[in-house]
Amino acid sequence: MEVSIWIFLLLSVLKVIVVTVILLTAVAYTVLLERKVVGRIQNRWGPSRVGPFGLLQPLADGLKLFLKEDLMPESVYRPLFVLAPIIALACALMSISMIPFGDDIRYKGVDLFQISDVNIGLLILLAITGVGVYGIALSGWASNNKYSLLGALRASAQVISYELALGLSLVGVILRSQSLRLRDIVDVQATHGLLSWNVFGGFQFVAFFIYLTAAYAETNRAPFDLPEAESELTAGYHTEYSSMKFAMFFMAEYANMITVSCVATLLFLGGWSSPFGNLLPAIGGPIVQALLPVFWFVAKVFFFLFLYVWVRGTLPRFRYDQLMSFGWKFLMPLAVLNIIATSLWLAFRAG
Repeated sequence: MEVSIWIFLLLSVLKVIVVTVILLTAVAYTVLLERKVVGRIQNRWGPSRVGPFGLLQPLADGLKLFLKEDLMPESVYRPLFVLAPIIALACALMSISMIPFGDDIRYKGVDLFQISDVNIGLLILLAITGVGVYGIALSGWASNNKYSLLGALRASAQVISYELALGLSLVGVILRSQSLRLRDIVDVQATHGLLSWNVFGGFQFVAFFIYLTAAYAETNRAPFDLPEAESELTAGYHTEYSSMKFAMFFMAEYANMITVSCVATLLFLGGWSSPFGNLLPAIGGPIVQALLPVFWFVAKVFFFLFLYVWVRGTLPRFRYDQLMSFGWKFLMPLAVLNIIATSLWLAFRAG
C-alpha cells in the first residue's frame, strides 16, 4: 500500500514538472509566433537569424534577459517590488493546473491529462486569474514612480470592469451544462461534433463574443493594453523593472493568453472533442486514440492564440474613456441579456 502511494506521489510530481516545462516552452514560442505573424502583417520577416527559420530566437531572448543587469532603483519599496512579478507569474502558472487537455485516462490512479480535477474547477480558475492583478497593482505602487502607479491603477480598474462581464458571460454555459466541473462542460458538447459546441448552441455565440472581448481586456492585450501604453506611460507598471523581473511579467502575460485560450476552447469549442463528433470511424491503436483528443485541443488553442496576435496587429488602441464605456455600457448589459435569453431558451426546451 505504501509503495503505491509513493508511486502516485512521484507520478503526480513528475506530471506537474512536465506540464510546467511544456507551458513555459509554449510561452516562449507564443512570443515567437506573435513576432512572426505581426511581421507578416507589417510586410517584414520577423525573427529569422537565430537557428533555422528563427526557431532558436526564444532561447536567445531568454539568455539575454537572464544575463542583463538586475537594476533596483533606490526609492522603491523592495519587499513588494520583488514580490510583485513573482505573484503575477505564480498565478499565471497555477491557473493551468485546473485545465484538462485530454480524455480522463489514468495510470496508477493519476490523471495523465489534468493536474487537478475538482468539481468547481471553473470557479477556482476565475479566482486564481483574479488574484493575478495584485502583482500588477503592487508593482506600480512599490515602484514609487508616477507612470508605474498610473499603469497599475489602469490595470486594476480594467480588470474589475471587464471581469464582471467575463464572469457573467459564463453563466449561460454553466446553466447549459449544470456543472462547474470543466470535464462535465466538455462532455455536454461532445455528442454531435461542432453542432453541440456551446458557441453554436442556443445564445452562447453572444457569450463567446463577450468572453473573448473581456479576456483581451483582462490580459492587457491590444487594443486594451492601456496599462502599459508606451506613448503615455513610458512602459506602465513595469517601467522600473529589468532583467528576469521584467521577464516574469512578460511570461505571466503570455501564460495568461494560453490559459484564456484553453478556457475558451473548453467552454465554447468542445474542448478536446472532435469537430466531426462520431461521424468518423476510430483510427489507430489505443495510443493514437489517447493522443488524438490532445491534438484537437492544441489545434483549437493555437487558433485562439493566432486570433490574439491577429487582433493585436490589426486594431489600434482604445482611448481610456472608450475602454471603460465599452465595458460598462455595452458588454455588461449584453451579458445580462444573454443570461435572460439563455434561461428562457432552456425553460422553453424543458417545457
